Amino acid sequence: MEAVIFVFSLIDCCALIFLAVYFIITLSDLECDYINARVCCSKLNKWVLPELVSHAIVAFLMLFSLHWFIFVLNLPVATWNVYRFIMVPSGNVGVFDPTEIHNRGQLKSHMKEAMIKLGFHLLCFFIYLYSMILALIND
Repeated sequence: MEAVIFVFSLIDCCALIFLAVYFIITLSDLECDYINARVCCSKLNKWVLPELVSHAIVAFLMLFSLHWFIFVLNLPVATWNVYRFIMVPSGNVGVFDPTEIHNRGQLKSHMKEAMIKLGFHLLCFFIYLYSMILALIND
């Protein structure tokens, strides 16, 4: 059962890595003026909730399978995703708002956040891969 959990976590992590790269590419397209802010934000807001759910599932899987270190490692990013989703101001379209994305360096902060998430998910990928191999050897 432990190996199945890590296989699922590994697949989920691959999807989150792909999503982080997608966010980086889309935000860099906006930065270079290849797309406008409305198109960029609609593309990114479509994937905010699936990212949140996907990461929360992995965090709860680690909690229920009693992998405390991996759960504690995932908890800050999962909490940040939930906080960011809940704290969207009332007039905004979503986490990424086309009217505010160029204000106060939000584009740079969104880009930095996507880069940090990419690094985090790459780290988690190798942890899940190691844990999966260890679980398969122990079974």
